[in-house]
This record gives sequence, C-alpha cells and structure tokens, in this order.
Amino acid sequence: MTKKKRLKPFRSVKGLALFVVTMLYPVFFFAQTNYTISGVVKDANNGETLLGATVLLKGTSIGSTTNEYGFYSITAPEGNYTLLISYLGFTTLERAINLSSNQKLDIEINEDFTQLDEVVIVAEESKKVNLRTPQMSMTKLSANDIKQIPVVLGEVDLIKSIQLLPGVTNAGEGASGFNVRGGAEDQNLILLDEAIIYNASHLFGFFSVFNADAIKDVKLYKGGIPARFGGRASSVLDIRQKDGNSKGFELTGGIGAVSSRLAAEGPMFKDKGSFLVAGRASYVNIFLALANEDSRAGFYDLNLKTNYEIDEKNKLYLSGYLGNDNFNLAGFFTNSYGNLSGNLRWNHIFNNKLFSNVSLIYSRYNYNLEIPVEGIDWTSDISNYNVRYDFGYYANDKLKFDFGVNSIYYKFNPGKLNPLDANSGVNPEKLDNKFAIEAGVYTSLEHKISDKLTAQYGLRFSYFNRLGPQTLNNYANNSPVVYNEELGIYERAESISNTKYGKGKSIATFNNLEPRVALSYQLNEKSSVKASYNRIAQYLHLISNTTSATPLDVWAPSGKFIEPQIADQYAVGYFRNFRGNMFSIEAEAYYKTIDNRVDYINGAELIAQNTIETEILTGEARAYGLELLLRKNKGDFTGWVAYTLSKSQQRTPGGAAGGLGINNGKWYNSNWDRTHDFSFTGSYKLNEKWRFGANMVFQTGRPVTYPNGQFVFNGLSVATYSDRNADRLPAYHRLDLSATLTPRKNENRKWQGEWVFGIYNAYNRKNAASISFGQNQETGTTEATRTAIFGIVPSVTYNFKF
Repeated sequence: MTKKKRLKPFRSVKGLALFVVTMLYPVFFFAQTNYTISGVVKDANNGETLLGATVLLKGTSIGSTTNEYGFYSITAPEGNYTLLISYLGFTTLERAINLSSNQKLDIEINEDFTQLDEVVIVAEESKKVNLRTPQMSMTKLSANDIKQIPVVLGEVDLIKSIQLLPGVTNAGEGASGFNVRGGAEDQNLILLDEAIIYNASHLFGFFSVFNADAIKDVKLYKGGIPARFGGRASSVLDIRQKDGNSKGFELTGGIGAVSSRLAAEGPMFKDKGSFLVAGRASYVNIFLALANEDSRAGFYDLNLKTNYEIDEKNKLYLSGYLGNDNFNLAGFFTNSYGNLSGNLRWNHIFNNKLFSNVSLIYSRYNYNLEIPVEGIDWTSDISNYNVRYDFGYYANDKLKFDFGVNSIYYKFNPGKLNPLDANSGVNPEKLDNKFAIEAGVYTSLEHKISDKLTAQYGLRFSYFNRLGPQTLNNYANNSPVVYNEELGIYERAESISNTKYGKGKSIATFNNLEPRVALSYQLNEKSSVKASYNRIAQYLHLISNTTSATPLDVWAPSGKFIEPQIADQYAVGYFRNFRGNMFSIEAEAYYKTIDNRVDYINGAELIAQNTIETEILTGEARAYGLELLLRKNKGDFTGWVAYTLSKSQQRTPGGAAGGLGINNGKWYNSNWDRTHDFSFTGSYKLNEKWRFGANMVFQTGRPVTYPNGQFVFNGLSVATYSDRNADRLPAYHRLDLSATLTPRKNENRKWQGEWVFGIYNAYNRKNAASISFGQNQETGTTEATRTAIFGIVPSVTYNFKF
C-alpha cells in the first residue's frame, strides 16, 4: 500500500507538465467512441477556399469555422448527423453523414440554387456559431460588399469602405488613412496575405493600394484581437488575396474615370493549382497633358498569386504585390513612393486535427523626392523579413488550440541626401540606418465551457531588440528635450557625450506579456452578450505631425529614448438576430488606454532629423465610446446603419524635460477625435438590370489649433494660439449615389458587363480639409481661408467579366 504524501508546490517543469496532462486527460480521452470529420470548404464556382465558413452538426452545438485556408475539423460521438455548411452570400448546404470512423470530406457550396445527390440546399440562415464564438469587435467584408459601395471617381476602395463601419473614421477628405476607436493611423496593422503594408494609399491618399478584383476576404479587428496578431495598438486589417480560379480561365476588369484594371486567373499545374494576375494603372497624365498642365501624376500596382497542391496534406502558395506612385509638380519637384511584398507559404495537415502553416514574408516601402531647383535627391525606405510558423489543433468539440511563433528583422533607412547633379551645391548626407528584431510566441485556446458559455484565452510574449551599428548621443538627466523657463518653450537638449554600438550589438531590449481573454454567453437562439480584454505592445512609431499618413513620414523603432506603446482595451457587447434573421444588431462599448504615446514639441523638425528624440515628448492616451450597427441582411434592399459616440484624448506631461508639458499637462483632444460619427450604406436591387446604392456620412469636425490673438514684434505680426486641438473644423457630411446597369444580353453569354454610374458628394458640400489664417495685405485684418478638396464628382465605370 502506497503511503499518502502531502501535496507540495511544483518543483520542476516536468511536474507541472504532468499535472496539466492529468487535468486534461478526461477532456481528451473520456469519449473513446468520438470520431473526427475534417476537410476544406470551397466555392463551387471557382474552387476558392472559403475562410470563416460555418460547419455545424445540425441540432447540436458542435461545430467549427474554417480557418484562413478553408480547413475545418469537427469531433463528435459516433452516429448519424446532418452536416450544415453556411457562408455569407452563399446558400446554406445540408448533407447527411454517418460518423462511424474518422473521415475527410471536402465540401463545395454554391452562390446559386443547385440540386446534388444526397445534398439539400436551403435558404441562407443566420450563422448561429457567430453568436456562440467569443470573437467580437470584428467585421468581415467580401469583395462583392466593397464593390457595391459608391466611392470617389468610381474607384472601388477598400479603405473607404471600412470607414463606413462603427468605430472607424477617416483621416480627412480624400485620405486613405483610417483611425480605429480613437487610435492613431500608425496603430493599425495592415496585412496583405500576411505581409505588412506600411502606406496603403495611392495619389497621396485619394485611393488605396488594394485592387478589389484581387481580394477575396477582409477582416477588421477593432478589439478582442487574437493572440496570433501583435505589434499594433489599435486594430488589425487582415486582407487575403484570391487564390485564383481552379475550375476555368477567367478575365475580369474595369475602365474608370482615372484608372483601369484587368485580372486574369485560371487553373495550372494540370489542375493541381491555380494562378491570379491582377494589374491596375491610372491615366491621369493624359488628362493633365490635354489640359496643357505641366504637372504629372499616376500610379500602378500588380497583384500575383499562385498555388500548388503537392498532395492532399501539403499545399504551397506564392503571392506578391508591387505598387508605385509618381508625381511631378510642374518641374518644381518629383516624388515617387511604393510598396513591395512577397510571401511563400506551406500548408501541412498532420492529421484530421492538426493543421500548420509556415510563411516566409518580405515587405518593403520606399520613398524618393527630387527638387531640381535645390539640386536635392532624397531617398528613404523601411524593409523587413518575417518568418511565421502557426498551428491549429482541433482537440474536440469543446477545445481548439492555436499556437505559433514569428520573428521579424527590420532595416530602417530614415533618409539619404545626394546632389541631383554635378552643379548641385548640396552636400551628401546619410541619416543613421536603424536595425531591430521583433519576435513573438503565442498560444490561444477556444473553450466551450457549456452550451451557452464559450471562452477564448490567449497569451502572447513579445520581444524587441534594437540593434547597432549606430552612435547615439547622451544627454543630461537622460532627457533629449529641456524646458526653457524664461521663454516658456521646450528646446532640444545639447549632447554631453555619445556611445558607439557595434554591428549586431544590442542598444535596447524590451519584452512584454500580452494577455487576451474573450467570453460569449448565448442568452437564447437569437442573442448573446460578449466581453473581451486585450493587451498589445507596439514597438514601431510613425514619426509624423500631420493628421494622415504622407509618403515622407518616417517609421522609427523603440530604443534608448522611445519606449514601446502599451495598449489595454476592454469591450462589452450585445448581439441579436431578429425578424427571421433578416435583421441583426450589434452594440459595443469600449475603453482603451495607451502608455508611451509620442507627441511633438511646438516647432518640431521631423524631416531629415538624425536625433529625432530631441523633437518629441512621451505621454499617454485614452479612448472610449459606444458603437451601434444595425444590418439588413436579406431582401432586395440590404445595408447597414452605423453610429459611434466616442472620445479620444492625449496627455503629455513634461517628465524629465521639466515644465508642465503640452497643454499644461492637461488632457487634450487627439487629432482623430470625432464625437459623433454616423453613416448609412444601402443597396437596392430593383430588377435584374438595375441596382442602386447610397452612402450618407456625418462626422463631427476633427480637432485643430487656431490662433486666438496676435502681437507686433519688431514690426512683424506674430500670432498666438489657443490650447492644442481646442477648436474644430466644421462638421463633415456628404451623400454618395450609384446606379449599376447590367444589360439583359449578359444572359447565357461568356462576356458579362455592367455600367456603374456614380455621384460622389451629391449635394456639393464643400467640406473643409483645413482652415488657414493669414493677414489681408490691403486691410491688415486676419482672414480665415477654407480649403476643400472635393465638391460634387460624377463618374462612370464599365466593369466586365469573361
């Protein structure tokens, strides 16, 4: 007989591991008659895998959603079931199965009604699993959703589409930047097939870099961000390109007012793979030349993707993006900038429960500016190499694990100045390159605690190492900024010495634990409540004192003088489907704090600045709000109404620099604070020929700082200013309209076309992009001048498919 021992604390990893296995043993091995069905869900029309499709055993709470590559896995007791597969925009499919052994079942679903053997297709219904899953603060859009939204100059735009969602605001008229839940633009992680996109705009923000013909799926995470994502404090915009039509060759494209596009896709490798090639180019230069303008402007981009199925357990993907902008202002300066990215991925299915993906990713953003008058040639760029290894383990009907690792190597080239020609008086200058490594390891568990309660626990450990070679200044009291009490201003501190760091030597290291937790409680079959918390560390900072991203903005890593931003966000929400699932409503409240948020001293010089630490102060930010989203999901008329009531503020004390800080150390409105944000988006199908769309937008004007007085010094008039961001631009509002004509002759023809007629800003509202103040030379009085970018803008686009 074994003598009982008193329980003691764990003294080794082995002991802890044994305890965990013992506790989980009943969960994994209790039901020996359980079997697993797994496979991939695809679009029957083109073979595209469908991510986020719901796969459910009808009449039970046992189900799953497909991952980013269409894979699903369900484990259930032996028996006869009806498998129910549903996906937004597709008819729901039912299929009888006998679960008497482990089996692999790939499924194809249709957009149109089809009758198959042993298959029943029913009307589309609500995805009940969406009420159960703890994932919240996430919105999904398909390419079809985006294409139906009226936009400026008829150019379909993903970024402007998500700005119509609650909690998302624009950075200004004509800008492609966006702000999420009171966060800055650099706090958004934008991914195109997992590759980081640093500047998502064409033509200085009038259009985004994403070609809708190449996009399959878009997910915007505003909160409850999964543990596999890290590095940005506010949101993740996860964009996936199409794999390419594996059923047949297809051409799609369009001819618009400022650009045209063409995409080709089809099967290859003897039907073991497919490809996609999509290009887009503008022809603004033609109109400028016809108008005898000396200026030139244009952009192009190219999307590539191919895949190859080695066998039923292994598949390779190769995708890439190339985009560039060119602008010449009447010979005064020439500007070009662009993104380049590539990703090689390997999917491997170990068994019917364990899925993995390895990704090798490269991203680069570059910028060039030439000023002939000054003889200046300026270049800068940021590039990174990223390795990811992600796993998904579908343990049983109650537990699903996600875990993985990733490592990113960064190279920052903040700027290089060269003489434009031999006659230039410019001396060559090179700002210090910066190097860093960011790594992360994560694990996440989705746990179905009961039929009504589901939880998701996640933990991410992130590590950041700022590397040499670089020589850095040292300052008194370790403060690069000092407060001049006599003048009442902040000034750049003088260096007292410097420290030289060799190649690969560590300048500064940071590490953070980033917990994530989300809960969902289903009140009944039609409604649920959810709550979430997440912490995220952001190690990169966009150095810019403009309200939206410009090509000249510079990314800087955390280091000796810049701490990483740490964001904590809490959210709670109520979700309901009603009227036979025709309508749905989502209501969420959130509260977010951010530590170590960078702001700039008055008169900061950010361009060609080798000691950027002398231009900034560090503070904190907070944002809170209420979001409402009402959708109509079925019928000839579909769309949504979104409203956000929110507040976004920042506080920047003087700290080691002395003084009271910015705005006397008090909270002030951030540049992207918008109290009220209302939008309406609707689409009405009149008949088979005509479909109409409309957007209506109203936003509180963004904060600005106006002069509140002036005095004369040495014969010059000098303005004084109010507290930072104490004033606002006038309210922003507009109405957009569209009409789509699909000729009846499209029926039974391979060539299908449609005409899209649009009116942006239908009532010609002159929204203020900025208001500047100056002195009238004749009267000597101060005058305000409003700058508006767009009035009413009509457009016509012809789209085709072959």
